[in-house]
Amino acid sequence: MNTAGQVRDAVVHEVERSGFRAHGLHVLVGDDTAEHHWSPDVRRDVHSVAKGVVVLAVGIAEHDGVLSLDEPVGTLLPDVTLGPGVPAVTLRHLLTMTSGIDMPWSPTETTDWPDLAREFLGRPTVGRSFRYANASTYTAARALAARVGDVGAYVQDRLFTPLGITDVVWDRCPLGYVVAGAGLWLRTAEVARIGRLLRDRGDVDGRQLVPAGLVDAMHGDPVVAGSSPAYDRYALAGWGGPGRLWRLHGAYGQLVLLDPVADAVVTITADDHERADATAAAVARVLADLEPVARTVT
Repeated sequence: MNTAGQVRDAVVHEVERSGFRAHGLHVLVGDDTAEHHWSPDVRRDVHSVAKGVVVLAVGIAEHDGVLSLDEPVGTLLPDVTLGPGVPAVTLRHLLTMTSGIDMPWSPTETTDWPDLAREFLGRPTVGRSFRYANASTYTAARALAARVGDVGAYVQDRLFTPLGITDVVWDRCPLGYVVAGAGLWLRTAEVARIGRLLRDRGDVDGRQLVPAGLVDAMHGDPVVAGSSPAYDRYALAGWGGPGRLWRLHGAYGQLVLLDPVADAVVTITADDHERADATAAAVARVLADLEPVARTVT
């Protein structure tokens, strides 16, 4: 059995011991892969994993020269009335959740106001402080759309199709824009392809699909997000930890866990919000026992 298979078996054991309601598991270690499914690998909402996809799309657009992460959002959406202090808010602030705009989550937030982006940007900012909000990513995607057109189509063309992922569906607001902070429907195996892209710093089969520096920024130089050990560091959509890992983390246990030391990615889809953090910590313990992997050079 290869190393990925050993990791898979150890994670399956932890999942079944804890009762974590997992749907699917994919393990990548070096060149080896292994997977396990507790239910059919159908497309499900991967929740905040979508935030990482939006960051990748913005990184591609920045590489194309059509926008900058450090561009004030007001220049991208010039017809929106900005609240006090908001003219200083950049696209990077929106994607690192440091706009300082307070916007509590609501399950109906895309229909609570005629235009969520206008509502969000019309509120005051308290300065560069962490405020986690789906509305922040939604607004960033609206800013991206102002330069590239429909974000769903852009991501399909520039990211998903090269990854071999076809016909992806996003939830959309009443105005027709992608929800962006969630509402992206993918299979476990498809999320795992995004995980491989992150592990390989934007490279896909020798093609630099996303700038390596952008992927590095998804977990490098994080901001202080809070005091909870599981949620104390946040960068461009990437959470720090557990342990030496970094991760994309969606509600109800959607996890892309990356271990740069072991050259490993563990992807999990699930329907279990309460036990997701403990499961991520268990994966970190399993990966901590691995020696660094030397991949085959082709």
